[in-house]
Amino acid sequence: MPAPAPPLPTLALPKLVPAAGVSLSAFLLFGAHQDLAGYTTLALSLLTAYLVDRPLARDLLLIALGLTIVSTTSVEADISWDRFFLLGFVLTAAVVVPVLVERMVYRREPAIRFPWFTGRRWTRLQWTYVVAVPVLGWLVLPFYFISSGAYQNWPPIQTASEYGRFFVGVNAVGLWDELFFICVCFALLRRHFPMWQANVLQSVIFVSFLWELGYRSWGPLLTIPFTLLQGYIFTRTKSLTYVVLIHLLFDAVVFLAIVHAHDRSVFPFFLY
Repeated sequence: MPAPAPPLPTLALPKLVPAAGVSLSAFLLFGAHQDLAGYTTLALSLLTAYLVDRPLARDLLLIALGLTIVSTTSVEADISWDRFFLLGFVLTAAVVVPVLVERMVYRREPAIRFPWFTGRRWTRLQWTYVVAVPVLGWLVLPFYFISSGAYQNWPPIQTASEYGRFFVGVNAVGLWDELFFICVCFALLRRHFPMWQANVLQSVIFVSFLWELGYRSWGPLLTIPFTLLQGYIFTRTKSLTYVVLIHLLFDAVVFLAIVHAHDRSVFPFFLY
């Protein structure tokens, strides 16, 4: 007799509903700019999680703390000195607070980790991807920013100081993206859901943030695959160093493309 077919995976709907609610709240807060609806959805999601699964509620609370901290200020691109330091402080707090609560209040084996050094050698495929990412960015990003007009969501750069702040800001936010969305949100969701479910949930949060940051118009066609790939790659490699390198290489091209879009005489080596 043939072996019985393995059971189909379940979606664990009672737990998935509040987790999806937390992701939806990020869309409402950052994508739709509906603060009342966003905070209400976030609160109801935490309450539902508490009724359904206490450990899940504790982990969703950590994500909610980070989202709430980020939502206290606009994350739209702005390189003025006051916004530069304010946003840096807020984004730092959004990572530090969940880490401190998990370690000092929950006092458990931490799910939020930052595995910079894994001791594993990168494969040929990984090195190939390292080279491919900036090449793909060079081919796609100028066309996206210019054809959609999304580059106007970033201010034009005129002085050396602004160039410096913009470059540092783009890369700092790219680093923060991986620390918060992957090492905090994705890692906490992975405690309760299969990889693909957790990856979709973190992607909704990630893409919503990127929308407010400036990746609008048809930008989600780029940011959704990117965020899903980052979660998948982190799962396979367990290396924060690798996903950060990929992100920063991509963001280096973002910097060049946005500057070029504002002034076509600067960095005139793109094809579009």
